[in-house]
Amino acid sequence: MAPTDAAVPEASLLVVDDEPNIRELLSASLRFVGFKVVSAATGADALAAVAKERPDLVVLDVMLPDMTGFAVVRRLREEPGAGPGADHLPVLFLTAKDGVDDKISGLTAGGDDYVTKPFSLEELIARIRAILRRTGGPSGEGRLVAGDLELDPVGHQVLRAGRPVSLSPTEFKLLAYLMTNADRVVSKPQILDHVWAYDFGGDLSIVESYISYVRRKVDSGADGAPKLIHTVRGIGYVLRRPQS
Repeated sequence: MAPTDAAVPEASLLVVDDEPNIRELLSASLRFVGFKVVSAATGADALAAVAKERPDLVVLDVMLPDMTGFAVVRRLREEPGAGPGADHLPVLFLTAKDGVDDKISGLTAGGDDYVTKPFSLEELIARIRAILRRTGGPSGEGRLVAGDLELDPVGHQVLRAGRPVSLSPTEFKLLAYLMTNADRVVSKPQILDHVWAYDFGGDLSIVESYISYVRRKVDSGADGAPKLIHTVRGIGYVLRRPQS
């Protein structure tokens, strides 16, 4: 790993871990490769740091002394007091647990990736940069529309019948992919490859969980409007435009 130009940080990161040695090692290593880094040791401190520092991404330990990392993310996504943009702030979970259920719990809580301890710094940095690439800027696409569902990739805004829909960065990318391929069935491997850019050991249940999460946000509470996201059994998923 070679240091980059410190005058222009690659991105601003918040590192949250209650173990001082891990927190300090991560912070120093990430600064060395060109990131601006602030750190916190508890969930409460993490929430305060997000509101104050407005980081581009959070590296978040799951097991904290005052609350779980999952609880921190839920509060970021749901509480207005978390600060502007916190509802779609990218989050990379760190955890000692590597079971599929734990990965799904973390990702469906609103996280964007999941790294198991012990990990290599090179892997962690690569994951951070991958998240920033897929969530950090406009996709180049124009506004997408399907019936009363609108997605603005530049403003990172989703509306259903004029009502804002709050999505995490990965949920947003998944919905954008479905809308870009409206009326076309896409398979789970296609979604996994496009949205995550790599797989989780072939774990397609990640896709199932995320589809369920996005469907609940987009299709529930739509005041009798038709359901847009459909399962095509044995093949994949499709977002169907309502017939006029």
